[in-house]
Amino acid sequence: MKLIFESVIRRSEALRVMAVVAMVMMGCRYMDAVVDGDSARIVHHFGVDVRGDYVAPEREAVSNAYIGGPERDAAASLHLKYSFSYSDMTRTGRLYPGAYQGIGVGGTSFFANGLTGMPVSAYLFQGAPVFRIAPKLTFDYEWNFGASFGWKRYNEHDNPINVIVGSPINAYINLGFMLNYRLSDRWNVVAGVDMTHYSNGNTSWPNPGVNMIGGRAGVVYTFNSGSQTGTLADNMEIEPVKPHISYDLVIYGAVRKKMTDIDDWPQVLPGHFGIAGLNFAPMYNFNRFLRAGVSLDVQYDESSDIDSYWAGGTDEDVKFYRPPFFHQVSWGLSARGELVMPIFSINAGMGYNFIGNSDAKNFYQVLALKAYLTRSFFLHIGYQLNSFKNPNNLMIGVGYRFHDRR
Repeated sequence: MKLIFESVIRRSEALRVMAVVAMVMMGCRYMDAVVDGDSARIVHHFGVDVRGDYVAPEREAVSNAYIGGPERDAAASLHLKYSFSYSDMTRTGRLYPGAYQGIGVGGTSFFANGLTGMPVSAYLFQGAPVFRIAPKLTFDYEWNFGASFGWKRYNEHDNPINVIVGSPINAYINLGFMLNYRLSDRWNVVAGVDMTHYSNGNTSWPNPGVNMIGGRAGVVYTFNSGSQTGTLADNMEIEPVKPHISYDLVIYGAVRKKMTDIDDWPQVLPGHFGIAGLNFAPMYNFNRFLRAGVSLDVQYDESSDIDSYWAGGTDEDVKFYRPPFFHQVSWGLSARGELVMPIFSINAGMGYNFIGNSDAKNFYQVLALKAYLTRSFFLHIGYQLNSFKNPNNLMIGVGYRFHDRR
């Protein structure tokens, strides 16, 4: 059995995660893993945290439509989380001290559950201690990325007041900054602030999104006594990555809903519209944590500038001529930055579409998670906005990195 898992772990970072989870589910407390040629121990953690949040008000148009509904300015949630990290016996543990990743589940109440539902989120997460404040106190960060289920969505007959949530399943994104105090070899307490966003990626309407900011507090139990206590600021003199340029190629697709004005009357168009895109990004690798560069972004949006091709029809049967293919293709350039960690990296960027129709020429923002299946091949899960507030579309695809010298 050990030889089988060693073979799996050598092949893939993502399969490494699955192997660890499988061992935990089979009741194995420890696992001898081969990580970058080292025989090492995986450190297992289990955490519980509670979160209280202020729900930010929606834009005025949404708030006006919500008149008569209950106040939704507060939320509370409970989260259970399993994670693992690499001990300092491993190369990964020495280069990324204290970094952890895992899976979590949480339930949230908005104190108006008859209207919104009580969504349950399932997500991947990753975090790390950034630097040490005191011998037993560190400053940490953590992101969560997943999906939330069980929303009571808008329905013009059964739930007409809720114009906030348009689908029973929504993406869940969270970023937190915490103080982490080490009580003992096995117990830590954490407390800090976090920000949360729920959205369906414009795949259903309505979709203004739910934005929250608040606090969290929790405890973490570590199964391996005497495990590493380092931070990312430690071992900075060790730098195995020489500065170089790598090249990321990403291909993605999605679907979206479209709202348009017909005879000066806003209307949600029936059905969904296809999205296909390509990003090509030369990225300068500064060190093991950071890469940055410029991305050429090409995207086809089946709904782009469709207003200009309205062919009449009724409200229930709106008709459009099919626009020329290249009329709905936009070309943009974006500045990109990427936080690189074991297994995952977070990519963020801002850009402008210089070529395209009048509907497509806008200032856009991108946030994406990359999950590495091999050293160079990764899954890409992203989200694109424009003007920092208007949802564009999801970006679900795959990518490959060329000339990677890490």
